Amino acid sequence: MTLQQYTREFSYNLKLAYPIILGMIGHTLVGIVDNIMVGKLGPTELAAVSLGNSFVFIAMSLGVGFSTALTPLIAEADGEKNIEKGRSVFHHGLYLCSILGIALFILIFFCKPLIAYMGQPEAVVEMAKPYLDIVGCSLIPLIMYQAYKQFADGLSETKYSMWATIIGNLTNVVINYFLIYGIWIFPQWGIIGAAVGTIASRFVMLGFMHFVMVNKPKFHAYFEGFSLKEINTAMRNRIISLGLPSAMQMFFEVALFTGAIWLCGIIGTTSQAANQIALSLASLTFMFAMGLSVAAMIRVGNQKGLADYKKLRTVAISIFLLVVVIEIVFALLFVALHTTLPYMFIDIEDAQNFTKNLEVIAIASQLLLVAAVFQISDGLQVVILGALRGLQDAKIPMYITFVAYWIIGFPISIYLGLYTSLGATGVWIGLLAGLTAAAIFLYIRFQKLTKRLISGQ
Repeated sequence: MTLQQYTREFSYNLKLAYPIILGMIGHTLVGIVDNIMVGKLGPTELAAVSLGNSFVFIAMSLGVGFSTALTPLIAEADGEKNIEKGRSVFHHGLYLCSILGIALFILIFFCKPLIAYMGQPEAVVEMAKPYLDIVGCSLIPLIMYQAYKQFADGLSETKYSMWATIIGNLTNVVINYFLIYGIWIFPQWGIIGAAVGTIASRFVMLGFMHFVMVNKPKFHAYFEGFSLKEINTAMRNRIISLGLPSAMQMFFEVALFTGAIWLCGIIGTTSQAANQIALSLASLTFMFAMGLSVAAMIRVGNQKGLADYKKLRTVAISIFLLVVVIEIVFALLFVALHTTLPYMFIDIEDAQNFTKNLEVIAIASQLLLVAAVFQISDGLQVVILGALRGLQDAKIPMYITFVAYWIIGFPISIYLGLYTSLGATGVWIGLLAGLTAAAIFLYIRFQKLTKRLISGQ
């Protein structure tokens, strides 16, 4: 294969991925706006939101990861032109995601007392508890929304989730503005106001997605005949067999970053606040890779349905190359602006927290230098995972991510973060090691699988 044969696929990859990217960027931008708004209240409030979100992100990773099983199954059915199969996947997926959303909220509610035993500053813990109750409840509409989103993505209809996210984000920003600071007639609820904005926005996203899809003729056939009586063991088990390893893959990665939040909290409030700043910015650029990962799932799933494995391999590698190019550009921007970007999150004129804020900026600047390097590995590993999910290969990648993140990455984070003078920077070097290992091992897995499929044709 020549380089031109791969680059020829770039335009279609971007056409498919850009609505997903825009939607994810919008969601991440609102998270950044949340952090900026809360950060103006003080470092303790920002650290409390970081701690509360760390619990929610773990639960969210399981729900979102599980829902990704729907996209390759729908894409395969779409490639086969099998509407009945696609309908069954959607109905079973919505049923399972609804149950999972409720279960995750209950899990968060009962695990909440654990934050008092994690070595975090007491003021941060007390502030995080009520925030966690409200944001934890938002998992129910969010995971249900994911079922609609992954279904639409599998049919290559990626714009609907983009609009749902944009509308939900606008809802979040408006509510945050009034309730965090107590604007006009509204009460000043601080970080609780941010939590209310989050749950309201997720209900809006779910409602918008259902309304739009029910009223679009293309989706009518898929909404027909929904009944709990039609839920059968075979399809339920197929989704679970793919969804559970996918959920664990995402859990291992999100838990790694959550572990980094906790480690930075042990180091100190300023390190935890700096970690939140750097993580917010790195998450923004990561959304480009996430969008391309979904494109990889869709296109690989389509080619799997058509049994065209040579084209499948070409499509996947073209996405791998595209994400590397994009992430290198972002890496250069992070290096150039690493001392400037943290100021967006800090009120430098706050005399009471002046010294702490300067320390937060200094630490965050160092973390962004590490983030400049690791986002290349992070972007590559997530698009390879997307391609493997399109192949409906989930179990081996689950083991790979566990080893990369928890046998290689996290022990390095613990040692360098807690037992050397590197502090939070050492924690992020551990993240870099884990993500790089994952990218290498997953690519080897992809190479092995696709060569086997092509040779078997």
